[in-house]
Amino acid sequence: MVVIARILARRLVLLVPLLLGIVLFVFLVMRFSDSDPASAFFQGANPTPQQLHDFRERNGLLDPLPVRYFHFVGDLVRGDMGVSALTRQPVVDQVTTALPLTLQLTFLGLAVAVVVSLVLGVTAAIHRDRLLDQVIRVVSLTGVAAPGFWLALLMIQYLAVGQGWFPTGGYVNPADSFTGWLKCMTLPALSLSLPVAAQLTRIVRTAVVEELDKDYVRTAIGSGLPPVVVVARNVLRNALINPLTVLGLRVGYLLGGAVVTETIFSLPGMGKLMIDAVKNGDPAVVQGVVLTTAVGFVVVNLAIDILYLMVNPRLRGAQS
Repeated sequence: MVVIARILARRLVLLVPLLLGIVLFVFLVMRFSDSDPASAFFQGANPTPQQLHDFRERNGLLDPLPVRYFHFVGDLVRGDMGVSALTRQPVVDQVTTALPLTLQLTFLGLAVAVVVSLVLGVTAAIHRDRLLDQVIRVVSLTGVAAPGFWLALLMIQYLAVGQGWFPTGGYVNPADSFTGWLKCMTLPALSLSLPVAAQLTRIVRTAVVEELDKDYVRTAIGSGLPPVVVVARNVLRNALINPLTVLGLRVGYLLGGAVVTETIFSLPGMGKLMIDAVKNGDPAVVQGVVLTTAVGFVVVNLAIDILYLMVNPRLRGAQS
């Protein structure tokens, strides 16, 4: 635990310049884009040039770029992401309202992807080069090639409209009805997670096959240990190192894919918030959503790194 704490402290120190770099990148992209906070604030009101100038001066938009970046970082540290030009509400309030739903969708999709990939990957590895392995291979390749939005439309067509098993869209708070929440989140989570599950299945299968071919596995099974115990206790622990690395990268796909998925299923999460902000010309909200998503991706990858260190003792020894 001491080694893990030391490595974690080192990663947290490196996290500070990374976050500052992300903030700088988003700041520059938004400042050099065509979006004008002053025009967005007065949209539909036909402001005079003097009103636009006064707004820019009052909000520091005429200051030099380094000064604006310094104030921007200071506002973020205080939890201030600006004010929405459309609703006149603080952006942080809109983000904190939409973020829980996106996190629910992302981690529900992550759980589905992990469970499906482990079951299919281990099954394919145990039955390698047999019929079941070939079937799983075809299914996983099809899942990798299938776009998430296409799967979402198919599920709506056949499972929601055709069979009526699930709603076509909308959101139910789990505090009001857990069953209703599960029904409305099932199709979005499946459409978001199945491409990730298909890719992870191939990686898990390859990693487990490599472990099954090692001498310690044959020795353990030859000494009388049941194969199920050997696979669950030893093979999986060693084989999950590579899939964990890929899983950390796939979290970014899940967060990004939530934008399209939430729009298709009319879920009021971060994705829909960003799409609405882009359509309505609300740069402060777009900036807040992008920053929150980027920081969330970095934090989740840090958590995956910690899990990776816990699973791989040799890496702890190499970095201590």
